[in-house]
Amino acid sequence: MAESQVQCVIFDCDGTLVDSERLCCQALCDTFARFGATLSFDEAVSHFEGGKLADILSATKQRLDVTVSIDQLEPVYRDILDQLFEQQLKPMEGVFEILELLDKRGIEYCVASNGPKDKIERCLDLTGLLPFFKGKVFSAFDTNSWKPEPDLIQYCVMNMGFTREQCLYVDDTPKGLEAGVRAGVRSVHLTGLNDREHLFDLKKINHLSELEQEL
Repeated sequence: MAESQVQCVIFDCDGTLVDSERLCCQALCDTFARFGATLSFDEAVSHFEGGKLADILSATKQRLDVTVSIDQLEPVYRDILDQLFEQQLKPMEGVFEILELLDKRGIEYCVASNGPKDKIERCLDLTGLLPFFKGKVFSAFDTNSWKPEPDLIQYCVMNMGFTREQCLYVDDTPKGLEAGVRAGVRSVHLTGLNDREHLFDLKKINHLSELEQEL
């Protein structure tokens, strides 16, 4: 068998490393309820596609015809989500096993998320993953560019010291996958909370253990 060309795996965080997307949708419902608007959990899930938080809040408030500003909504959302994470956040099934496999094979890895770095690190800390990613956490706030723009993925490739061809990107949302494709990095779709359709012909996996076949 030919030696694998994958030298570095770039992971999304929410819904890829940590099982957070149901909590994100619940926080969205609870946030708008604070301002007198009704958003069902199923509706939140049906529209969930990742991306920049401000864009998610903006799209939701337009659908609900809510006039509250993003500056009011965002801190409420982050506070509610932080409490939900504290109580309920778990690692994705199979994540420790795949990281141990990467370590065994000498394959580097990092995390690339649209969230602020302190939020990413808190998620990783709460789920026992932070020791694996020390010094390898990259936020869209570092690049001032959010998925689906490719800049964050390209920034990860550069900082990890590899070429695009040596990297593999794993994400569960259409916007995240678009970022990987546009960055020129082979991207794998981890199916998740809402298996949204996208325009890219990508390998789909249903569990992180299947990632071994892509290395």
